[in-house]
Amino acid sequence: MRAVEFVFAVGWTAFWLYWILAAFSTKRGHRRWSREVRIRVVIIVFAILLVRLGVFHGYAVHTSPWRAGVGLVLLGVGLAFAVWARAHLGRNWGTPMTQKEEPELVTSGPYHLVRHPIYSGILVAGVGTAVALSWLWLAAVLLAGVYFIYAATVEERYLTEQFPDDYPTYKRSTKMLVPYVF
Repeated sequence: MRAVEFVFAVGWTAFWLYWILAAFSTKRGHRRWSREVRIRVVIIVFAILLVRLGVFHGYAVHTSPWRAGVGLVLLGVGLAFAVWARAHLGRNWGTPMTQKEEPELVTSGPYHLVRHPIYSGILVAGVGTAVALSWLWLAAVLLAGVYFIYAATVEERYLTEQFPDDYPTYKRSTKMLVPYVF
């Protein structure tokens, strides 16, 4: 494994270990698995199709120092943004589409910039991985993006029900994933 691949592997591993450990300090909640299963099945089928069609055949890392540097910056910025958002949510965080007991609407910190900064950060880090290692990683970023937009839409319906006075105003004033754009 080359040094740049090793750095990305360590970065993503540290991120996901933090994510798993942080999950133990959240409020109780429940998930509607039926909603989530459909989109996950579609994404898994699409990923299997990509593999079966040979999209990843002959995969090899071909990167320049410049691309590796840009990718590392995007990875660091994206993961830092996601961790900041997760830490800012504190005990209110939950897995995608989880409905929390005694929910609180968080609109400060990274949530002042976008409504779903965790998703934004992970997508930026994924783009960084694609830039540095292989453009084929954009397929994974695209699949994650589809899932995140679906999850964000479901979560926003729930938040509108829970906070009918505050959430619509927040939604109008803050973009979903990209500040000032989308």
